Amino acid sequence: MGCRVSKLTCCWGSRYKGTVLEAPDVETEEKGETYDLPPFQEFSFEQLRLATSGFAVENIVSEHGEKAPNVVYKGKLDAQRRIAVKRFNRSAWPDPRQFLEEAKAVGQLRNHRLANLLGCCCEGNERLLVAEFMPNDTLAKHLFHWETQPMKWPMRLRVVLYLAEALEYCTSKGRALYHDLNAYRVLFDDDCSPRLSCFGLMKNSRDGKSYSTNLAFTPPEYLRTGRVTPESVIYSFGTLLLDVLSGKHIPPSHALDLIRDRNFNMLTDSCLEGQFSNEDGTELVRLASRCLQYEQRERPNAKSLVLALTPLQKETEVPSYVLMDMPRGGASSLEALSLSPLGEACSRMDLTAIHEILEKIGYKDDEGTTNELSFQMWTNQMQETLNSKKKGDTAFRHKDFNTAIECYTQFIDVGTMVSPTIFARRCLSYLICDMPQQALSDAMQALVTSPTWPTAFYLQAAALFALGMENEAREALKDGSSLEKKKDGGH
Repeated sequence: MGCRVSKLTCCWGSRYKGTVLEAPDVETEEKGETYDLPPFQEFSFEQLRLATSGFAVENIVSEHGEKAPNVVYKGKLDAQRRIAVKRFNRSAWPDPRQFLEEAKAVGQLRNHRLANLLGCCCEGNERLLVAEFMPNDTLAKHLFHWETQPMKWPMRLRVVLYLAEALEYCTSKGRALYHDLNAYRVLFDDDCSPRLSCFGLMKNSRDGKSYSTNLAFTPPEYLRTGRVTPESVIYSFGTLLLDVLSGKHIPPSHALDLIRDRNFNMLTDSCLEGQFSNEDGTELVRLASRCLQYEQRERPNAKSLVLALTPLQKETEVPSYVLMDMPRGGASSLEALSLSPLGEACSRMDLTAIHEILEKIGYKDDEGTTNELSFQMWTNQMQETLNSKKKGDTAFRHKDFNTAIECYTQFIDVGTMVSPTIFARRCLSYLICDMPQQALSDAMQALVTSPTWPTAFYLQAAALFALGMENEAREALKDGSSLEKKKDGGH
């Protein structure tokens, strides 16, 4: 086929200049461990549009979907680092300077117990936050909507300790205020360890409400003054302790009545029977009731929460993913994936086979594009554009990939018609001509055009393999494979 793909090494800050964070990695101070994360950065809106496949509905991960005032999307920066992107509604932060100051302050935090803030975007009316992506759902999902088994007692104790440690760290860095702490703000990372979302460290708007939950769960002083204090955060932590203990969302007033009547059985999750001692259960109930005191000054601080929860920990040597009975995060082995012939060819970097498959598929995956093209045949101004597409297709068929790149580029640059297939074909042509960076960019553009197209993920994987980024390539194969399974599910 003329050109051979070479393995290129790639790291943050060399190949992706201007797009990636180029300063040295920041370390956390937690227990002497280092936590490699790039420092806070400002992203362009275009970068985040690409990362989320054009803010595709399929990439929404916030609890209330499109109707949420501030929608959270999952995405991938340059097809590598997985991110969560929170997009605020347009009127939330009218003053860009205020938004940037807030975001930068939160972005200075770096800790194992947080889903950390990587950066933000403040362009025109757009206000977005970018955080580490946590792939294993929320505490709410694992506590209230579990499918196979309830969360085990030792894991519940670990969740509340790690959360208390997160709050203690934030307090020590001058960020004691956390807005609307609840079970949806607790996320699970690749290893199924709980982390506190950094999004709650910023308000939902310049002067918006700090609590969006049911008023029954809101700290009493917030109802009186409309202001959140460090003690309000401890009150919310108390409601989380109740969630963890009961496996239900019990209003604090009802819980306190049960505690006064010493009716602990009504408070504890029946699924946990036999998993913990009376002493441990009583200690957790006692701690919850202290956090839920009406008077703010009577509640404990974050440091004393950590001190109270540390001795209760069980099975401290067992990894979180074992306690959660979930597979460990990260890339799956290729053998375990169920791949289509195109996925297989991309995983083997068999460029000849990829070419044959793309040629055979033709343009059948371009929904609605074919009709548009045939209609456009009648307009003279489009004739030249269509000719460049035809020439590109002929060159692609005859394996003249340099000409294919040239002709497809002419078609794409006119920009009046969108074709994911042309991005896919130019992507392969770039790969064959040893231009993997350009190939990766085209695979990402194909995803913006068609966010649920497995072909785009598979070609992304091929480009990443060519760049020597095997873990990221496996992730892309996994994404393509799971999309294909969803499509086949209906047959």
